[in-house]
Amino acid sequence: MDIGKDLVAASATPLVLAILSEGENYGYAIIKRVGELSDGELQWTDGMLYPLMHRLERNGSISASWGKSETGRKRKYYRLTDSGKQQLVLHQQQWNVVDAALRGIWRDEFNPALQKS
Repeated sequence: MDIGKDLVAASATPLVLAILSEGENYGYAIIKRVGELSDGELQWTDGMLYPLMHRLERNGSISASWGKSETGRKRKYYRLTDSGKQQLVLHQQQWNVVDAALRGIWRDEFNPALQKS
């Protein structure tokens, strides 16, 4: 399924914040986690992730520090800040409203276009 760019963009921040609420992580692992959570439907790239990470870091939602991977290579690790945790709660509330509205309108009995003939 091809998921539209607008929906991918709208869901990017809450997805990253939620992934980082699981614990500290680095870019490639975040991209892989998005793929796992979406059963492969969302295929993020570095070019999509890193501008978002830089924006979240600038606005104080996440912080970053350099560390070493298991192989000894330098790697930038990201973690959620207290502000990021508050932002995540706000995003969860907003997405719950959107989800409820869509589920309400998409139920077969309320949407003639979805009813079987």
